[in-house]
Order: sequence, then structure tokens, then C-alpha cells
Amino acid sequence: MEKKEYTLNELILEAAENPAENDFFELEKPAMLEINLKNQKILSKAGSMVAYIGNIDFKRESMLSKGLGGLLKKAISGEGASLMYASGTGKLYLADGGKKVKIIKLQDEAIFVNGNDVLALEESISNEIKMLKSVAGMVSGGLFQVRLAGSGYIAITTHGEPILLKVTPGQPVFTDPNATVAWSENLTPSIKTNITFGSFIGRGSGESFQMEFMGQGWVLVQPYEEVKYTQK
Repeated sequence: MEKKEYTLNELILEAAENPAENDFFELEKPAMLEINLKNQKILSKAGSMVAYIGNIDFKRESMLSKGLGGLLKKAISGEGASLMYASGTGKLYLADGGKKVKIIKLQDEAIFVNGNDVLALEESISNEIKMLKSVAGMVSGGLFQVRLAGSGYIAITTHGEPILLKVTPGQPVFTDPNATVAWSENLTPSIKTNITFGSFIGRGSGESFQMEFMGQGWVLVQPYEEVKYTQK
């Protein structure tokens, strides 16, 4: 049961960071990512910095930026927003609307992540942005996929605790695009439409348009339909 009241000392003990932990990407709290920079650079979602200690410089990517910032700008932050580079030495704390943070250490591997759910990535991680054009206009803002590959840390966010569903040959998995967080590299999603069911429910996204995953792999789904922005 969640504690309803604290003495000041109890609050300090529970909420204080753990100084003994100094991993590069570290889960300080369920919804708080701590990044320990030692003359390093990372890329994070714009506006996700909540605090830092030390000598850390921040740089926002402009609307006309190319390369990594240009690719991820739209996928992670939406139209008109920008990304943030952080470099230097110190402790950086990131969060995104109270969503839970999951840290993944890729070891010469690759996964696909919904662009809205990428919180941070190590500079060594390569990326490629794609969009399921068939879902553009059907799901608010379309659906951007970020392929993250290589060796290093990434951090993704979820509303609540996600569930991992296994995909096997002959047993596809269907998901709501707005609840789909990530999936294994060897799966390529397609869009399945069910207009009749969607019309019956009276909604225009999740129920009438689903992502279909076929093959061998897994899909990570959160217990929440997240709509970040609306494409006009």
C-alpha cells in the first residue's frame, strides 16, 4: 500500500538518489532516467530534462537541421518541435510526463520503437526513420518507426507496465497503433482495417485500424492509447 504521509526524514530517504550507482544509463526512479555523462554526448527527447548536476551543455536542433536531428525531430517530438543534445560531464535527469522508463542495452542488435516512445539514446546507436504511410491520416500524426541499432544504451517510455506478446509463424498479433511501443527487428508491421467494427464502436483509430505483426518475434504493448498530436 502506498504511504500517504511522510516525516521529512522519511521523504528525504525515499526520494534521494542512490550515489552508489553510476551506470551510464540508470533507472533512478520508475519514471526518472539518470544519465551519468563523462565527457560524452547523448540525444534525448526535447523538453525531457528535469534536472542536472555538473558541467553539461545542451543544444537544440533547428527545424532545418539534417542528419540525426533532422531524422528524429518529427518522429519523437512532433511537427515544429526539436531534439536536444546533451554533452559534457555530470548527472542528467530525464522524464516524459510521468511515463515509466525502460533501459535497454543493445549488443550489436536492433529494434523498432514508436517515435513517441524514444526518450534517449547513446551517440553510438544508429537510427533510421520510417513511416507507415498507409496509416497516415488514420491515426493522429501517422505512425513513425525508429530503427535503433548497434551497441549501446537506449531508453524508451511506456504508460504503465507494458506486456510483451510473442509472434510465431501462423499466429500473428494485432495491436492498436496508439498502444504499440516497440517490436523486434525481424517483424514488419502492416495495417489491417476493420471499418465495420470501428464504425460500430464509433471511433476512428485503434478499433478500425490495427497493426498486424507476422513472422517470428515479439511486440511490446502498453495499457494506454497515446495520441501525441494531430496531423492536419
